Amino acid sequence: MLDAAYLTLLIGSPLVPLPAPLPVAEALQSIEVNSERTRSGFQLTFTMGKTSPLQLALLPAGYFDPISTRVVVIVTFRGLPQVLMDGIVTRQEMSPSNEPGQSKLTITGEDLSILMDIVDARIPYPPMPDEARISMILSKYLQFGITPAIVPPPVPTTPDPLSPFVQTTTDRAYIKELAGQSGYVFFVQPGPAPLQSTAYFGPDAPLPIPQPALSVNSDSDTNVESLSFSLDGLAKKVMVMFIMDPVTHKIPLPIPIPNISILHPPLGARLTAPAKIQFADDTAKLAPDEAAKRAFGMMMDNADAVTGSGSLSVSRYGSILRAGMMVGVRGAGITYDGFYYVNSVTHSIKRGEYKQSFQVSRDGLITNTPVVGP
Repeated sequence: MLDAAYLTLLIGSPLVPLPAPLPVAEALQSIEVNSERTRSGFQLTFTMGKTSPLQLALLPAGYFDPISTRVVVIVTFRGLPQVLMDGIVTRQEMSPSNEPGQSKLTITGEDLSILMDIVDARIPYPPMPDEARISMILSKYLQFGITPAIVPPPVPTTPDPLSPFVQTTTDRAYIKELAGQSGYVFFVQPGPAPLQSTAYFGPDAPLPIPQPALSVNSDSDTNVESLSFSLDGLAKKVMVMFIMDPVTHKIPLPIPIPNISILHPPLGARLTAPAKIQFADDTAKLAPDEAAKRAFGMMMDNADAVTGSGSLSVSRYGSILRAGMMVGVRGAGITYDGFYYVNSVTHSIKRGEYKQSFQVSRDGLITNTPVVGP
């Protein structure tokens, strides 16, 4: 069947998970994968009875144990395999039932970045740029198929040779702290091939690749089950940072930071005006290069005032909607039609059913493109 979705499930050790055995595949009731820009998670639900191999052998043997179990979910739709999740089990729940064969086992987990959030390290680093420290940290996770993709900060800084850097948190928390200083994001994205993931450190720049448009209120062309939009007048803000005057170095000067990022441009023609003003703390004491990096980070940390949410059936939509890309909307009216950024997608998979719920956003009302597609 052309529109059928075929599921491949790998479960096993963190280094080499293997295809799920037949008793596990038959007991699988549902899969839910929540994909966001910076963090993803999954939940698998199994049914079993008193004589089930899951109950008698696999569960006691530690087949689903947290931290030591890796799960890879692959969906093949219209001949194209896509890795929806590559993660680690973090929680196990057992719900016995009085009904025969209706006991449930639920395992929950996160993407592979959870491996970077286990050890609270105390590591000193010699003076080196941020990207060098991040490369050193991520090299420990190459054995799990995690490949670093690091974009150097836009404002290079000169480390003080007399002030070594000391990591006092987990690897993931430390890298995210460095990312926040430059307005960057850090996340681990599964795929594109099975057992391979990408650790991305760089600007929050969604791929400018449009996915099939979401059509609503379009009679037979409607391909979503629900879709709604909202405009938050308090979402946008103006950040003000202070720098010392270049002459006396004693008078703090306020510098407003623009609220528009060139890497995350607004997709609407009528922009939403900022409604809040916030002042940054402790920026007047920063060195010029650090202050410039902090200003760029504030500029990148802009919010989208227009948000949308909805749900769809993959067979009706004709494709698998992915987070971190763009999608067009048609049929919602002149105010809300146009392109949006896809922020998160939740995949809900059962036998004979594949549905998705999603969150989209942009800044500005009224589309700035004449058509959306494909």
